[in-house]
Amino acid sequence: MADAATTGGGRAATIGFWTAVALVLGNMIGSGVFLLPASLAPYGGLSLAGWVVSATGSVLLAIVFARLGRRDPAAGGPYAYTRRSFGDLAGFLVAWGYWISSWATNAALAVAFVGYLSPFVPTVVANPASAAGLAVATLWLLTAVNARGVAAAGRVQVVTTVLKILPLLLIGIAGLAVLQPAHFAVAERPLPAYGRDVMAVVTLTLWAFLGLECATIPAGSVRDPDRTIPRATLIGTLIAAAVYLVSTVGVTGVVPPDVLATTTAPFADAARTLFGEGAAKAVAIGAAISCFGALNGWILIVGQLPLAVARDGLFPPVFARTTPDGAPVAGMVIAGALSTALIALNYTRGLVPLFTFSILLATLSTLVPYVFCSLAEFLLERQPGAPRVSHGARLVSALAFLYALVAVAGAGAEVVYWGFLLLLAGLPIYVWRQRARLTAPGS
Repeated sequence: MADAATTGGGRAATIGFWTAVALVLGNMIGSGVFLLPASLAPYGGLSLAGWVVSATGSVLLAIVFARLGRRDPAAGGPYAYTRRSFGDLAGFLVAWGYWISSWATNAALAVAFVGYLSPFVPTVVANPASAAGLAVATLWLLTAVNARGVAAAGRVQVVTTVLKILPLLLIGIAGLAVLQPAHFAVAERPLPAYGRDVMAVVTLTLWAFLGLECATIPAGSVRDPDRTIPRATLIGTLIAAAVYLVSTVGVTGVVPPDVLATTTAPFADAARTLFGEGAAKAVAIGAAISCFGALNGWILIVGQLPLAVARDGLFPPVFARTTPDGAPVAGMVIAGALSTALIALNYTRGLVPLFTFSILLATLSTLVPYVFCSLAEFLLERQPGAPRVSHGARLVSALAFLYALVAVAGAGAEVVYWGFLLLLAGLPIYVWRQRARLTAPGS
């Protein structure tokens, strides 16, 4: 995997093009896609229009991140672009929210992974203590893999990404072959109602595209980053959009709408209809692998992002510590401990609604960087010696900004409210680090 290219620190850059694509794909395709067909069932054929809107908006954002990655392939991705465009405070707030979202997402993915194992170890999953223990064990297993360095994490990411995409495409393509057009019927309603339904679908599907920026974050470990990151971001997003559309249409075309709207395992139901009971269990394995791969990718991110921020002096110095292989183990251990605490809280107190809400807040925290980064180039081009942005690129950035705002609004007023408080809660950390920088010798 490694070649002669090196990072700024002199270590070999270990993330190549396909590993970067796998990071984008693997972090985007998690547990949610396996439930989306059921969520979209009430909308019939309008779900296709919603998918097109969310996919288009996500591709616009991918173009923005690709341009930013080509202009300035800095470690930290969204944080780095925001800081260089809007200053230290905005950069810190984006990094703070994104870091919290990452370790909260890891807790959710670990729990989801265990949930998909239910057909194989039902007694373990049914017992809250053993299920929580297995989730925590999985979390720390992958933390140990990432502690071996980016190359080891990258190999796991490539394998799990291939394994998770195969069942989605297989069910989707097989479903297209026997598709029932009647399953996409749309009830007659006033025209404004159609628009509201399409936007509802956009809100449901936009979550599936979160993570499209992941190739930009470990830029210091990417070979030829100014070429690799833009290409991986765009290609990864386009592949994900195609997989989502094909798989959702295939499942919807096989499972009757009334059944699809009430099922908790739409892909398994479609596999059972198409190929029998054995295929349904194979889909469950695919869903578990999907969660496993996404968890591996987000553990990589939860170490790499604070590493970049700490090196800029905006996060505590402990996050800047690395092993000889360049792995930010201290940061991953801190994040792992917080994820473990979140799992334990969910188990010991039975606070499922609180746990679910924390994941919604985490999701919002990944959307805020999209708002900032969509406008970053307008400021970056004003810096001395920076190339100007074409009119076409300006239009893409403006449309991406509007889409990002719609995505934030789609999270709901209560989530936006608590998400704003979550961002403000990080201000004492910022003040502490700024005071330390200002009082340091030579400052």
